[in-house]
Amino acid sequence: MKRKVIQIDQEKCIGCGLCANACMQGAIQVIDGKARLVSESYCDGLGMCLPQCPVDAIQLIEKEAESFNTSRSNIKLKTAAPSGPSCGCPSAQTRVIEQKDEGQVPLGSQPSHLCQWPVQLHLLNPAAPYFRDANLLLCADCVMAAYGDFQQKLLKNRTIAIACPKLDNIQGYVEKLAQILTLNDIKTIVVARMEVPCCGGITGILKQALQMSGKEIPVREVIISADGKVR
Repeated sequence: MKRKVIQIDQEKCIGCGLCANACMQGAIQVIDGKARLVSESYCDGLGMCLPQCPVDAIQLIEKEAESFNTSRSNIKLKTAAPSGPSCGCPSAQTRVIEQKDEGQVPLGSQPSHLCQWPVQLHLLNPAAPYFRDANLLLCADCVMAAYGDFQQKLLKNRTIAIACPKLDNIQGYVEKLAQILTLNDIKTIVVARMEVPCCGGITGILKQALQMSGKEIPVREVIISADGKVR
């Protein structure tokens, strides 16, 4: 039958694995440093992986192909495990971080409240286990540098996604965040941003993603000044 499937340009591919993260059917794997379509029957033809590729190495083509194997639908959501890397790039490998009890931390050490890896929104796997029933922190990346109480007041007990609404691919962020909200029962969302006007774009990203997902989730916005004060 004729239908749409993805095609990966092996010369352009840099093996970052972002497409493998985005594919809910497990149709893409990083093999020998390159992203490869492991089976046409695994590809649903929706192209959710396309906006994640930073080098435009993926395209949708219409061709004679095997029918989509419907049993692959959202397979990553069903099978994702805390220790399972989703691609060959260490920066994008999904990890749940087990933090020590504060009573066991050596004297003089400040414990980290980070509970997952990666943290950059483009790199996150929407089916990662740390999103299930999570309280989400959507954070402009400059906040971490400006706000002295960031770890204790904002990050603790939250799953984090960081983004820059001024310099990064906004549409890619909207689509990735919409996937996260659609696939998971997120309890609450805190948006942390800087007081500069352009940083307000991160709130706009969330609004668009909520609209795409059709979800209604309690949202709180925290605005930080350049000198580290909560506005």
